[in-house]
Amino acid sequence: MASSSYEQLQQDLHPPLSRHEAAVESDRCYFCHDAPCVTACPTGIDIPLFIRQISTDNPTGSARTIFNENILGGMCARVCPTETLCEQACVRNTAEDNPVRIGELQRYATDHLMETGRQPFERAPATGCKVAVVGAGPAGLACAHRLALLGHEVDIFDARGKPGGLNEYGIAAYKSVNDFAQQEVAYVLSIGGITLRQDEVLGTDFVLDDLKRDYQAVFLGLGLGAVNDLGIEGEELAGVVDAIEFIAELRQSQDYATLDPGQRTLVIGGGMTAIDAAVQSRMLGCEEVTLAYRRGVDRMNASQFEQDLAKVNGVVIRNWLQPLRVIGENGRVTGVEFARMSEEEGRYGPTGETVILPCDRVLKAIGQQFVNSVAAADGVTAVELDAGRIRVDEEGRTSDPQVWAGGDCVTGGEDLTVAAVQDGKLAAESIHSTLTKG
Repeated sequence: MASSSYEQLQQDLHPPLSRHEAAVESDRCYFCHDAPCVTACPTGIDIPLFIRQISTDNPTGSARTIFNENILGGMCARVCPTETLCEQACVRNTAEDNPVRIGELQRYATDHLMETGRQPFERAPATGCKVAVVGAGPAGLACAHRLALLGHEVDIFDARGKPGGLNEYGIAAYKSVNDFAQQEVAYVLSIGGITLRQDEVLGTDFVLDDLKRDYQAVFLGLGLGAVNDLGIEGEELAGVVDAIEFIAELRQSQDYATLDPGQRTLVIGGGMTAIDAAVQSRMLGCEEVTLAYRRGVDRMNASQFEQDLAKVNGVVIRNWLQPLRVIGENGRVTGVEFARMSEEEGRYGPTGETVILPCDRVLKAIGQQFVNSVAAADGVTAVELDAGRIRVDEEGRTSDPQVWAGGDCVTGGEDLTVAAVQDGKLAAESIHSTLTKG
């Protein structure tokens, strides 16, 4: 791999703002009453307040405002699609189509406080209650931190060797450099009262009944455990890889030079994972990277910013292509045959034409599915499911009064770190209310 490509993988997508840059940018905020950016933030951060605190040279106070609603505010500042959330809602867009750089200002404040190593909170007196959290991803970490802050003891069970969930294993390397995911986990755990238990798998090493017996409450932040298959001929050929698996391998690699970038990579999908996989393939040195999506640009889950990022890095995006079969020779992929698709008057279907795109690697990024490990000791699913995921109410309660859940594993869960954080936070408040009432 060329050294320039290696350097790209090590560089921040958005370099941090300097003190002067943060001061100048914060002055652009109108500090709106009933600010639409706050409504657009899934965690409800008081954005005008934290920006005003930056403008008065109080980044510590600004970080506290952010962390009060989103303890993973540092990662969210790096990976959230702010262009479709808070920044899209910024009133600056009305006149000049140039929103306040809210995400970068949030990073400026949170990085400042995290670098000091100080927590802005003190734990409440011990309640004597113990809560089990399954999953050390964004939902689980947010839930555990809020519970610990409220005085409970928390044990986090995680199936992997490193905590962080998709923040550690599923985010593009250039969005989270310098091992930031682990720095953030350490910062979250520094509140105290949280014990991390790694390489322990629900459904294999323990079941839900075990947790219900040993803890007063349980939170399930399981995420999604499997990537959807293409469901077509040839998918088993060598060179056909899950995009999440590819990203995880890259994130955990100690030497990018040992990774084979291939010469022609074909990414199938239209979301942020597909973009991340495609861009990283180019940065690794792959000569040709094509992203194929079955519908039009306007139906892609990846934002316009992400699409533009891919194009700037040399990724070719081809729409209206539905995979039909993977073609191979001697057991290895050599191409994919697609049906050309169209949509007219709301009717989506094939045009009758096909096209073959040659490649030596296929990265599948067509979504993930929940792997149901939520069973009682007798093997019966212990909580109700809906559309293949866990059913919860507005507070994150499942059908079992002792169990809460949040993040991607619940019905309606969004593939966003910030949404998972909000789920974990709200569930923690509900658990606390339940354990301490009366």
